[in-house]
Amino acid sequence: MKKVFIVLMVTLMGVFAFSQVKNPDMIFDATLSEPDTLDPHHAYDTSSGEVIFNVYDNLIAYDGESLSKFVPMLATVVPTVENGYLRDGGTTYVFPIREGVKFQNGNDLTPEDVEYTFERALLYNPAGGPVWMYLDPMFGVFSIRTLVEDYVGASWDTIFDDDMNPTTPEYEEALVNFYYDVIDPAVEVQGNEVHVHLARPFAPFLNVLASGSGWGAILDKEYSIEIGVWDGNAEGWWKYHGWTKEQSPYFDHAMGTGPYKLVEWDHAQQRITLERFDDYWRGPAPIRRVIIQGIDEWSTRRAMLETGDADIAYVPAQYLDVVLSMDGLTVIPGTPEVSITSLGFNWQVDPESPYIGSGQLDGNGIPPDFFEDHNVRLGFAYAFDYDGMINEVLNGLGEKVPTALPTGFLGYSEDLPTYELDLQKAENYFKRAYKGRLWQTGFKMTILYNTGNDSRRVSAEILRDNLAKINPRFQVEVRGVQWPTYLDERENMMLPVYIIGWVADFPDPHNFIFTYYHSEGDYGGYYGDNFAEFASLPRPEFGGKSLNKMIEDAALESDPAVREQMYIDIQEFVFDYALVLPLYQPQGLRVHRSWLKGWINNPIWPGDYYYNYTKVE
Repeated sequence: MKKVFIVLMVTLMGVFAFSQVKNPDMIFDATLSEPDTLDPHHAYDTSSGEVIFNVYDNLIAYDGESLSKFVPMLATVVPTVENGYLRDGGTTYVFPIREGVKFQNGNDLTPEDVEYTFERALLYNPAGGPVWMYLDPMFGVFSIRTLVEDYVGASWDTIFDDDMNPTTPEYEEALVNFYYDVIDPAVEVQGNEVHVHLARPFAPFLNVLASGSGWGAILDKEYSIEIGVWDGNAEGWWKYHGWTKEQSPYFDHAMGTGPYKLVEWDHAQQRITLERFDDYWRGPAPIRRVIIQGIDEWSTRRAMLETGDADIAYVPAQYLDVVLSMDGLTVIPGTPEVSITSLGFNWQVDPESPYIGSGQLDGNGIPPDFFEDHNVRLGFAYAFDYDGMINEVLNGLGEKVPTALPTGFLGYSEDLPTYELDLQKAENYFKRAYKGRLWQTGFKMTILYNTGNDSRRVSAEILRDNLAKINPRFQVEVRGVQWPTYLDERENMMLPVYIIGWVADFPDPHNFIFTYYHSEGDYGGYYGDNFAEFASLPRPEFGGKSLNKMIEDAALESDPAVREQMYIDIQEFVFDYALVLPLYQPQGLRVHRSWLKGWINNPIWPGDYYYNYTKVE
């Protein structure tokens, strides 16, 4: 009898202990990968953005789940025509800066910090980064290099030598004047206000500033100069331009006004540790410590969810039934996402790439320009099982889309054609490629995915298996690498194809159409010079305009009906040439311990905003 009583007590104690909140003053977020960089003007991925989102503040923020309403943050008002802070026909935004705000090192926030942040972003402008979202509305260009070349009247390679030194005293003088004449007047401090001037009205500009992903974050000017970021001077600004991510002092440092401060980035463990900033201007966060750790294995994340060691976890859609059967979890499938998962083609792979085999069309590799042949791209397009991916792998948590434009956006049309799995059609295209030689020789290549991302791994495997069915000589290796490595290989033009997602920076079709299909877009820029030439050619489909020009004009069109038709015309063109394979538009799967309260579903946020959270059973 005594033994039975002891067993019963142990069981009850176990139930009681499990029902209590575990680690009540800490949040553990078991995610998929570590950040790529913590520099707000270089970071352009959600893993990096989630950290920056919690360490820094923006001038304004989204109002909860809304994608169109804003609330003041470091600015005290959201500029509108009605309140008088949006002026000059929509080209001047005025931001009164909040007083009494401190950075995490104790420095006071000033309007000069805001001005410095904008100017540093414009001058730094690293390749493949987010700064184009400032350059486009403020100057009508997508790169500081274009702006400099237009001002100086010479090409970038003529102005600078290989070490970024001006090649003549005259060029150096012109570069200094460029700062004073072009950059400095674009963002001005007037008393306690910061005035930002645009080249033209740009409706999504507030969306750009409100994004939590990083580029809207406000830096500490004094601290930035101390650690070796731009010194704030016109002389020599070019020495701070276009660094690699590791060159930036902000690569693994952060100093914001946000609710959490960076304590440590342990690269070996893929772990970020954040600590509550007790002097945060809105009051300290309820939870003292946050750990964000990239954990590749689903089995480990699952175990941590079950034991309560993880409060939040990334759960691939194929494991929906698993988490629905677990106790103590909040599981929300099918949350809206403004994103696309796609497969992009590199038309000009670096010849030294280890992923193209021999580098020739000899059956043991592919040539660097393999995907310049539209028949090859179309063959790949009809070799993927889009419906099977969504229904069988994603458990229905996805939608099929015609192009890399999400449902609900201006220009989206269900009347547009979509790619289907059709192995016979794929075979026909492959037989036309390279005048029939490809079919006879076959090819070998490697497709990478970021380790732990099962959806991307399975996508690559589906393509691999179907290509082998079409022709046994078509051989694809699927290989996983860490997320920062994946991004580096893409940036270095090593990847022949890449599977990647894009979350909207702002809810406008330009953010997807430009990104994917313009040769200066963040993804289009990685298709290579051959694609850039293709996108610049006059096209009869566009009345003699190039694809690039059509995309640029669509962004400027003020008539919604005309603009919508322009985007439909663009999508018909890019579909015919299979420029990108839109694999699916995902739907979210949110999983966290039920004791975590305060989650807000804003699909444009890069991740969790921990300031909102409490832990209560």
